[in-house]
Amino acid sequence: MQKIFAVLTVIFAIVVLWYGAAVMMNAKWVKEQAVRAKVELSTTQLISQTLSQDRPVVPAPHQVGVEFWKSVFTKNVTSKRSLVFHAWITLRATLLGFFIGTLAGIILSIGIIHIRAMDMSVMPWAIASQTIPILAIAPMIIVVLNSIGIQGLIPKAIISAYLSFFPVLVGMVKGLRSPDHIQLDLMKTYHADAKSTFFSLRLPSSVPYLFTSMKVGVAAALVGTIVGELPTGAIRGLGARLLTGSYYGQTIQMWAALFAAAFLAAGLVALVGMAEKATLKRMGMIR
Repeated sequence: MQKIFAVLTVIFAIVVLWYGAAVMMNAKWVKEQAVRAKVELSTTQLISQTLSQDRPVVPAPHQVGVEFWKSVFTKNVTSKRSLVFHAWITLRATLLGFFIGTLAGIILSIGIIHIRAMDMSVMPWAIASQTIPILAIAPMIIVVLNSIGIQGLIPKAIISAYLSFFPVLVGMVKGLRSPDHIQLDLMKTYHADAKSTFFSLRLPSSVPYLFTSMKVGVAAALVGTIVGELPTGAIRGLGARLLTGSYYGQTIQMWAALFAAAFLAAGLVALVGMAEKATLKRMGMIR
């Protein structure tokens, strides 16, 4: 009960601050219109008009909620005005990119653990790769792939994988190195080779680290997909929805798409969490 109350308190505080920000940010336009019309506005009228603009600087929570409801529940899921339609387009590329990134992270981490040359070379390059802004590299990837005839899902998935592989790589390296010297020495007393040590000790020890990093990776994969949709001039996907809203000043539409992306990310993280709980329970690591 206390947790629910704490969450509701935080949500209430955010909503209050949001309404306050909407009033302050939108008040300038309302005042300018009142001056042009030579009309004096009361405080109530000012607040009312700042919260009901068609193209506000900061839309009020109820405006975003109404737009979200209309775009999700009142539109046909095959309509290009449906957030469900755009979310599905983004989700496909996200899942493919997340799969590629996770697989790449696991494979590279295994190589780093067993091959010293990879440890000395791959990890620094992996760290350096994350210092490149994704907004700079995304158009380059799209242009290069487009030049060889690869369009649509694959370029977005590659950008998604680019962001998601690093958390998995770092988490798996940490997990595979988590067994202490006593455990490794015990495996040696059993005359276990590197393969047996890996599958019997290192891999099981790394599972909690893997799922923790996957939660970060799947959220990063979604960000990568949305960023990948922006420079392509796409007409489908949450990134395209954001782009269209920015072109035509439809801030309410943009905020609704942002909330759709947030809910999608939360759902993906929750699914990874459920898989983690089921896997660790089956392995006997939790009850």
